Amino acid sequence: MEFIDYYKVLGLTKSATQDEIKKAYRKLARKHHPDVNPNQAEAKKNFQQINEANEVLSDPEKRKKYDEYGKDWMHADAYEEAKKQGAYQRAQGQGGFGGGGYSKQYSSEDFGEGQDFSDFFSSMFGRGRSSSGSTSQFRGQDVNATLQLTEKDVYTTQKQVLTLNENKIRITIPAGVENGQTIKIKGHGGEGVNGGPKGDLYITFQITPDPHFKRIGADLYATQNIDLYSAVLGGEVVIDTFMDKVKLKVAAGTQNGTKVRLKGKGFPVYKNEGQFGDLYLTYNVIIPNNLTEEQLDLFTKLSKLK
Repeated sequence: MEFIDYYKVLGLTKSATQDEIKKAYRKLARKHHPDVNPNQAEAKKNFQQINEANEVLSDPEKRKKYDEYGKDWMHADAYEEAKKQGAYQRAQGQGGFGGGGYSKQYSSEDFGEGQDFSDFFSSMFGRGRSSSGSTSQFRGQDVNATLQLTEKDVYTTQKQVLTLNENKIRITIPAGVENGQTIKIKGHGGEGVNGGPKGDLYITFQITPDPHFKRIGADLYATQNIDLYSAVLGGEVVIDTFMDKVKLKVAAGTQNGTKVRLKGKGFPVYKNEGQFGDLYLTYNVIIPNNLTEEQLDLFTKLSKLK
């Protein structure tokens, strides 16, 4: 019975974080799933070992035990019992323990029902079913889908019905979803193998930008034209926000490129109902052209007053 390097199975090092373990597992599970490799004899074995590695490394308690004993796994139970009796250091000094020892029994909550484990796993953790004695149950494949929406679609929370493999799935899309964001719909992926649980559905949003507003997070940015006379003398201008119109005062002497903020007139904050970002406007002062001779004369007189 050989030691299994679970980090090597997932292509990781011992310093791997839980997020790295999760990502590596998902990637390899998709690649080696029996549904994807129906004619490859090694697929089932590889998939089983990937699941087993994830079972150990994603559980802090099992990972700690695995990291602590490593290739000395055959004596792990004896070491554990000795530690309880305060004799751990003495045991190490005597060169380890014999092959007997004690076996910790885990409850059904510790392991997935119906999953096979290698003899190495069973020996180290005290429980598990040999692959020779049962039918393997594997979790179904995760399914990835893309949903195209516009900025106006995601300005408000909405419900949609998706059709996937002839099944209709009702989903709620929260306001404020961003382009490229992915959400998980649990249990709506591929069917499990031999009664195993279904995989999950991952939906990635592709959101078409609005032509008038640039969105960064929950804030919106836009350019607003104002005429020269309003910029010089002050006045009012009616502007379009994302969903309505607002009358805005323009201060006398407003310069081209002046920026103003309209608080709460931006985009909804994702999963924070009633909260909105801000709208930032940049004024673009329009210089009049095709002036009449009278208008040109007035500008000439004005320039001389300078």
